[in-house]
Amino acid sequence: MSVAPRTDGVLVDRYGRVARDLRVSLTDKCNLRCTYCMPAEGLPWLAGPELLTDAEIVRLVRVAVERLGVTEVRFTGGEPLIRPGLVGIVAAVAALEPRPRISLTTNGIGLDRLAPALRTAGLDRVNVSLDTLDQGRFTQLTRRDRLGAVLAGLAGAADAGLSPVKINSVLMRGVNEDEAPALLRFAVDHGYQLRIIEQMPLDAQHGWDRSTMVTAEEVLTSLRTRFDLSPDPAERGAAPAETWLVDGGPARVGVIASVTRPFCGDCDRTRLTADGQVRACLFATEESDLRAALRAGADDDDLARRWRTAMWGKRAGHGIDDPTFLQPTRPMSAIGG
Repeated sequence: MSVAPRTDGVLVDRYGRVARDLRVSLTDKCNLRCTYCMPAEGLPWLAGPELLTDAEIVRLVRVAVERLGVTEVRFTGGEPLIRPGLVGIVAAVAALEPRPRISLTTNGIGLDRLAPALRTAGLDRVNVSLDTLDQGRFTQLTRRDRLGAVLAGLAGAADAGLSPVKINSVLMRGVNEDEAPALLRFAVDHGYQLRIIEQMPLDAQHGWDRSTMVTAEEVLTSLRTRFDLSPDPAERGAAPAETWLVDGGPARVGVIASVTRPFCGDCDRTRLTADGQVRACLFATEESDLRAALRAGADDDDLARRWRTAMWGKRAGHGIDDPTFLQPTRPMSAIGG
């Protein structure tokens, strides 16, 4: 094991993991109020001057791509579609050399209108969050009656060629735990790819309870009541989802078992918050401030050095099962997935 960060253009930690996947939060704001994410009244949002500008985001992504070996950039939030400069940011990142793969995680509201412009700008694909196909449950879960808008967003993304269109679903006991087969049937029928994610302790209310989390094993048991699932022969690599062929393929379904089957040993992600903080892990309790350095006049070499140092301190795992585990102060909406 090395004793100091490397300086040869990659983001490596002390365990030898190399971060090539950058998650960039564009805003902490969201137009839904999902019960497992934030309270009904919302949260104290970041003030405008605290947010990175469009130009600052593009510069930091450029440093990551050109100097640190990042090959994939995913824009997240909050809800990234409400960021006014989104299309321009995507276009600027698509113009980088070498060009990274560019994706977006969204709740889908407004995606039907923006998808063509995003595709033209250079967006490659999208992940759309959808936890239920039942209108009443959707309204209960998100505190907004917008299921139709999300479904329109999915269709719009597919029509624009933002494929594969992936659906991210979180199942909760006593709420929507019975919907796994219906969500998979919907995804297969429409040519989408379903990913079911174990609920993680990232809610603003700090009310996560493992007993209410539907586990990966329970998800698979439920899916097998309606579908034949066989192991996907494709190499998983650093992907967070374990995937299975549905009824022999080519359709696939993935399960992201962040809690019960952690994949920290293969993690290749680094994160940049909307206010310019580097997070080495989704569950990190510490951050490294690039915004202050950038605004103080740091050059690209200095920004890259600071980023390498931040990643060098990445822990071996998220430690959710450790009795000393502390949930991050920031909720998911402020971190970015």
